[in-house]
Amino acid sequence: MLVPSRSAHRSDITDADCAPQSAALPGGWIALHGIVAACAIGVCVDIAHAGAEDSPPLPQRLSETGLFSPGTTQVDPKHLSFSPQYPLWSDGAIKRRWLHVPPGATIDASNPDAWVFPPGTRLWKEFGHDRPIETRFVERLADGSWRFAAYVWNAEGTDAELAPAKGIAKLAAKGAPRGTYAVPSRDDCRTCHEGGAAPVLGVSALQLSPDRDPLAPHAEPKSAAQVDLPGLVARGILRNLPRTLIDHPPRVTASSPVARAALGYMHGNCGHCHNDVGPLASLELSLTQETALSDTAAKVLYSTLGHSSSFRPREAQPVTQRVVPGRPDSSVLMLRARSRNPMTQMPPLGTQLADDEGLALIDRWIRHELPTPTKEVTP
Repeated sequence: MLVPSRSAHRSDITDADCAPQSAALPGGWIALHGIVAACAIGVCVDIAHAGAEDSPPLPQRLSETGLFSPGTTQVDPKHLSFSPQYPLWSDGAIKRRWLHVPPGATIDASNPDAWVFPPGTRLWKEFGHDRPIETRFVERLADGSWRFAAYVWNAEGTDAELAPAKGIAKLAAKGAPRGTYAVPSRDDCRTCHEGGAAPVLGVSALQLSPDRDPLAPHAEPKSAAQVDLPGLVARGILRNLPRTLIDHPPRVTASSPVARAALGYMHGNCGHCHNDVGPLASLELSLTQETALSDTAAKVLYSTLGHSSSFRPREAQPVTQRVVPGRPDSSVLMLRARSRNPMTQMPPLGTQLADDEGLALIDRWIRHELPTPTKEVTP
């Protein structure tokens, strides 16, 4: 039986106390009315903003979204396949991604960290284990609003059906952790996608940079068929990208390869919620990388080191600092990333398993790469 899920509610990586005005539920969960408290890797999104009531109805089948060539289950070659260099951890699911920009339309990259996508933009992201299980669909409508949907593949692999708006809490899926797979609600999708500078997370200057990070956890090697930053420019799809990012492809500025990969991992898994432009900006916890800044690494350090967390995990009461150099076990960031207690875990959505490879990288970064407390860290 398919069981609809409730839209996830959460506290952010450091403090539930800083969430917007709301009514507390048992265990520290937050009930927001007309607003969803967001994803982790915390965000508050006005649900009314993301899709007008008079927008066209969502297609009932994936084949009706335009992903496939007519009469087939083969992806239409006009869609651009891509692979972000810092992918989001999704319990080891195999993923494929495609972008469609309407003919003649372009993406405005004047702000290299907040691309503006034209109406008619569509993106698809397929998740699978032994076979495709779910494909998520993102579309920008004519009025400029965005809408999100999930489609669940049938057993025959011939098409996928639109999932309920509330999602599916437990879908039987061979190869998935514990044999089950969770399909997010549409509100869950909005909480992650609408928490940062742009609602499209994997298509950005840093994520599509040809200067790819060889230590990035779970990164899929870019194939010749996949588009990257120069490819978008060459096709005329991307305009106004600063010339410096064409001549010198963006990369995470860091003191070592390990630091680069750790900061990139947090950008891809945490930065879309923990940044200084979204609803959680007042927390002053920024884990995103900005190509417009010469040294975003210093900004991340400033927002993590020497900051107390008002979150008090039951698992480790003495742990109070966001990040303690040399001591990952005394860092709230690590505690919450390792936990899968639903009242504690980060990210709060989309995973049943902690990411061992990603956590090993962050552990190494905290243990060996961070400045000692005697060194001054400035933004």
